[in-house]
Amino acid sequence: MWGGRAKVRATLYMATLSAVRHNPVLKAFHDRMRAAGKPNKLALVACMRKLLIMLNAMLKNRTPWSTPCPQPA
Repeated sequence: MWGGRAKVRATLYMATLSAVRHNPVLKAFHDRMRAAGKPNKLALVACMRKLLIMLNAMLKNRTPWSTPCPQPA
């Protein structure tokens, strides 16, 4: 992501680094992309976009953050 506001992009990048380690949904998404042979930076940018979409949906629907329920195997 080259364009956009630098401060927002930097904040989103740092939030994504933390989310990839601790959020099960983003961690699984990042791991799938890495397993498919994508470079780490590309996988992180894809996670940034996914996190931004999640946050925008939360604002639109006025819902608080909730951790996803584990899916049965």
